[in-house]
Amino acid sequence: MLRNLVRGLIAGAAGTTVLDAVTYGDMAYRGRGSSGAPGEVVERLAEDTGHPVPGEGPTRTNRLTGLGALAGIAAGCGTGAAVAVLHGAGLRLPWWVGGPLTGALAMAAADLPMAGTKVSDPRTWSGKDWASDIVPHLAYGLVTYAVATCGQDRAPERCRSGA
Repeated sequence: MLRNLVRGLIAGAAGTTVLDAVTYGDMAYRGRGSSGAPGEVVERLAEDTGHPVPGEGPTRTNRLTGLGALAGIAAGCGTGAAVAVLHGAGLRLPWWVGGPLTGALAMAAADLPMAGTKVSDPRTWSGKDWASDIVPHLAYGLVTYAVATCGQDRAPERCRSGA
């Protein structure tokens, strides 16, 4: 189980890197700004639990931005760990199901707290907003699932052979 957990954390880190690369590529291509939502979620959760983020002005804003990014990394690595542990326990899905499902799980881990804290309401998002969320999470899911399951039985031959 520990081996699967570590494999999953590594898989989640790889997927998170890909998610970030796809997101930053979209930002560069379309000239759009980054989202402040992760920091806002952290701010609301911290206040709701009685532990507000300290500081004022730009110092506090920078802390919230950093904490929001760290929360995203934690969600990505945690999702990867969960997927690898489930795979190790016997849940075997083809890549074309497991990859998108892993991406959907990570997307839920990001979007449900935004909705729950009322930082954003996905029901009001435009098609471009949804695309900006779905495409990076799909890339995350495909990479995370591939790394999490590589070397396991039923994994592609390229993984088992060490290639």
